[in-house]
Amino acid sequence: MIKEQYKLWCEKAIGDPDLVAELKEMSGNDELISDAFYQNLEFGTAGLRGVIGAGTNRMNIYTVGQASQGLAAYVNSVTPNGKIAIAYDSRIKSDVFARAAAAIFAANGIKVYIYKELMPTPMLSFAVRRLGCDAGVVVTASHNPAKYNGYKAYGPDGSQLGPEAADFVLSIMQSVDIFSGVKTTDYEKAVEEGLIEYIGDDIINEYLDNVEAQRVEPDADLSDLRVVYTPLNGAGNKPVRAILKRLGINNVAVVPEQENPDGNFPTAPYPNPEIRQAFECALKVAESYNPDILLATDPDSDRVGIAVNEKGEYKLFSGNDVGALLLNYILERRTANGTLPKNPLAVKTIVSTELCQKIADDYGCTLVNVLTGFKFIGEQITLLAEKNEQDRYIFGFEESYGYLAGSYARDKDAVVASMLICEMTAFYKMQGKTLCDVLDGIYEKYGYYYTQQKSFTCEGQSGMEKIKGIMASLRENAPTEVDGSKVVKINDYGESVSIDAVSGEKTVLTLPKSNVLCYFLENGSSFIVRPSGTEPKIKIYICAVGSSAADGEEKKQSLVEAGSKILGF
Repeated sequence: MIKEQYKLWCEKAIGDPDLVAELKEMSGNDELISDAFYQNLEFGTAGLRGVIGAGTNRMNIYTVGQASQGLAAYVNSVTPNGKIAIAYDSRIKSDVFARAAAAIFAANGIKVYIYKELMPTPMLSFAVRRLGCDAGVVVTASHNPAKYNGYKAYGPDGSQLGPEAADFVLSIMQSVDIFSGVKTTDYEKAVEEGLIEYIGDDIINEYLDNVEAQRVEPDADLSDLRVVYTPLNGAGNKPVRAILKRLGINNVAVVPEQENPDGNFPTAPYPNPEIRQAFECALKVAESYNPDILLATDPDSDRVGIAVNEKGEYKLFSGNDVGALLLNYILERRTANGTLPKNPLAVKTIVSTELCQKIADDYGCTLVNVLTGFKFIGEQITLLAEKNEQDRYIFGFEESYGYLAGSYARDKDAVVASMLICEMTAFYKMQGKTLCDVLDGIYEKYGYYYTQQKSFTCEGQSGMEKIKGIMASLRENAPTEVDGSKVVKINDYGESVSIDAVSGEKTVLTLPKSNVLCYFLENGSSFIVRPSGTEPKIKIYICAVGSSAADGEEKKQSLVEAGSKILGF
C-alpha cells in the first residue's frame, strides 16, 4: 500500500518542482518512503501540522489542498454565500500554501479575503469576525523548527475550529481524491474577478485600535522605557513595533539578524520564546542597550516570552510567571482605577499555574479552567458575548506563553501581550520595582507556586506508538505516589472521570474529553501528563508548592525528575 502510494505520487505530484525532486531522491529508501506515506496527516481542531515535503504524512500543496477542499465543503454546507479569511507567517512555503488554499476556496464559490503580506495569527482571528467570515485559515506551524509548517482552521467566532466542524472537514478529506478531487482555479485570475480580495490597511489599523483599547493605564508615560525586541524572523515585526510606537515607546532596539522574515530561522533553529536559545541574539543586544524588558514573539506572533535584568543577569520568565503577573496587574490597577467590570471573569487552562486562583479569589474574580488549547478560552469569550457580557472578560492565558486581554479576538495575541507587558514594566519601574521584584512579592503573598513543563520528543511512527503506550500504561497502572507524596486525586479527562485515590469515589468531569491525566498530591503539588496535539511530543506539567523560594525550587526539580522517570525517560 505504501509503495503504491509512493508510485502514485511520483506520477501525479508534479505541481511543485521541490516535491518532484524529493520523490526522486526517495527512490530505493524504504525508511524514508514509509515515514512519508505510512499515514495521512491528521486533521483536528488544531488543523494540520507536519514536516514540509512529499507524501501523505507531510505538509505540501496536495495535503493543504485536500484540507482546503474539506473546509470549503464545510462552509458550503452551512451557508450558500460563504466567506473565508486567510493569513500566513514567514515559514517556508507559507505564502505558497496560502495562495493554493485561496484558489481552492474561490473555485468552490467562496469569497476569500487574504492579507497582502505575512500577519500574526490573532489578526486572522480578528479579520474573521470583523469581515463576517464563516471560516478562516492561518498557514503556520507556530514555534516549531523550520522543517515544519501547518494549517490552522477557524470558525466564524474567530476561535479554532470546534470538534464537530473538524470531524466534518476530516470526513470530506477522507472521501476526496487528493489529486483529482480538489477543485482549484488560477489565483491571479480569481483576484481580478474579485473572488479573492486583499485585506486592506483599514482592517489592520482597526485591529491595532482594538489592541490599544486594552491598556490598563492609558495615561501612563512610557517614553522612558527601554525595550529589546526580536520577532524571531516572523510576523510580529511590524504590528508589535506599531503598537509600541502608539504607546510612545521610542527606545526599541530590534535584533537585526532576526528582524526580517526568514523561514529558515538561521539564528534560532527552534524559534520558541519558551527556550533560552531563542533569546541568545537579543541578550547580546541587551549587553550594550541595557533594556528594562526583552520581548520575543514566535513566528506567527501569538506567543511572547520575556526576560528581565535581575542583579546583572537576565532572567527568562515562564508563561506561568507572566500570566500571574498580568492577571495581578490587570486586577490590581483596574480595581484602583475603578475600571474593573462587575463580576469580572478570567480564564486559564488546566495545566496552567494554580497561583492564579489565589490572585483571582483575592479580587473577587471568577477564574474558569478549560482544557489545553486557546480555542477553549476563546469559547468562553463567545459564551459571554452571546449573553452580551463580553466586558466581564478581563484576561485569559495558557502556560505556553499565550495571552489575550479583550474580546476583539478569540485566539492568543502576542501584540496585545507585548503592549501590556511593556505598560506593566513601566508602571512598576516608576515605583522603583522590576518585574522580578513584583513576582517575588506575589509569591510572598500567595505562596511559592513553582512550575515547569518538560517535553519528550517521540518522532515518526515508532514515536507515536511509544506515546500511546505510555498513556495506556498510566491508565492501567496509575501511580499511587509521586516523588514521595501520595496521590490523593486523579483527573482522567480522556475518560471524563475524577477519582478520589483515598476513597475510590468517582465523579464525572464536565469538560470535553481530552487525553490528559492529572495527579494531585498530598503535599499540594500536582503532576500532569499530556501528549501534544500538534507536535510529536509527550509533555509533563509540574506545579510544586513550597514554603519558601528555596523550598519551592527544590520540590519542583525533584518532581520533574520523578515525573520523567514515571514516563520512562
